[in-house]
Amino acid sequence: MKGTEALALALLRSADRCYTVPGYPVTDLAASTGAAITINEKTALEYALGDSLSRRRAAVIVKHVGLNACADPLVHATAQGLRAGVVVVVGDDPRAAGSDVVQDSRYYSEVARVPVLEPDGETLDAAVEAAFEASEAFSRVAIVRVTPELLDADVPDPSLTRTDGEGSLAEPGLTMAGRAQAADRRTAAMFAWSRSSPLNRSAGGAFRAVTVYPPPADPDVLVQVREIGRPFLSEHRLLVPPEPSGEPERFSSRGYCRTFCRDCPFHPALAILRERGMRAVCDAGCAILAMNPPYRIGLATYGLGSSVAVAATGPGVALTGDYAILHSGLNALIDVYERRFPLLCIVLANNRMGMTGGHPIPDILRYIAWADPVVCAADDTAALRRVLVPPEGGPRTVVIEGACPEGGRHETVAYRDL
Repeated sequence: MKGTEALALALLRSADRCYTVPGYPVTDLAASTGAAITINEKTALEYALGDSLSRRRAAVIVKHVGLNACADPLVHATAQGLRAGVVVVVGDDPRAAGSDVVQDSRYYSEVARVPVLEPDGETLDAAVEAAFEASEAFSRVAIVRVTPELLDADVPDPSLTRTDGEGSLAEPGLTMAGRAQAADRRTAAMFAWSRSSPLNRSAGGAFRAVTVYPPPADPDVLVQVREIGRPFLSEHRLLVPPEPSGEPERFSSRGYCRTFCRDCPFHPALAILRERGMRAVCDAGCAILAMNPPYRIGLATYGLGSSVAVAATGPGVALTGDYAILHSGLNALIDVYERRFPLLCIVLANNRMGMTGGHPIPDILRYIAWADPVVCAADDTAALRRVLVPPEGGPRTVVIEGACPEGGRHETVAYRDL
């Protein structure tokens, strides 16, 4: 069978859900898997990360330029972790046969520190399952790079079975620096995985590299490998694992954590969520502080504007800011409403960029009126108790309006006191 058909069958076996934004050379592949077409590639990856939180494997099928839109959650997932495997299948177009630019997607491995596999016809089936297993083993997204040459080739029928693993989210007691340090340890372990993979092999006097990142062989071997696109393996043949930098930093060892301003208007809403045991995906604005003591209601964060789509297929509660919605969450909100996912989207509206200096932003209500949001004052506890409940039959957006205290600063709280 052709590579496209075999890859589709392998994905249908190894993934529970598939998402896509079609484009050459992966349009037929996406159609063959029945992948859900999303509003953009970033939303597709965020849905996949939400599935991962719900312990469902998920695949995202995009063309090379589509991977650019995935960059923020792709990088964040390496430090924040995941549960079930997430694999991005990216179709590179090295000759710009159906694209406006030429791009080599393997270089995202260096930015995001994610495993990248580039199968040939003999390893296509095994490489898909190996990518999911690597995603779970190293708690980050894995990338499978394909080109028209492989998709159009005659390849063997898929025959492997699926073996699910279990990734992990970053430990809640780690600081953000500690999460990055822990991720570096797993990155170092990836080097041994790549070197020992049975997918890489010598044939006819030539070395065939499938696990192309981290480097799968000695430098003198990699410099001779035939590559489609740029000389990625040759350029990275001298790469070494990151050096260990001591134990990952914890709140307990650092002695303090950061939380919301003392006079933050959103304390009542956060307290209600904690009281009700509602876990949320947090955006990388002020909402990220909900992951810390004293609230600890945040389950994960995958970048600014990411909580809406991740929560829609994950725990069902998104905690975001008005700027995060305007920044890049609005597309996902549209997609969620089109699909009628049962999402509670909580928008902490303070009309400012709370994490970057308090710069003013447009009024969020002008741009999400179509969602028919419920609007509450931050100090109206009775109203908050009525609306901060899981929705039935579709999504609900709750906009909580509050004014940040003049000159307010995030609190630094001694960890031993919490």
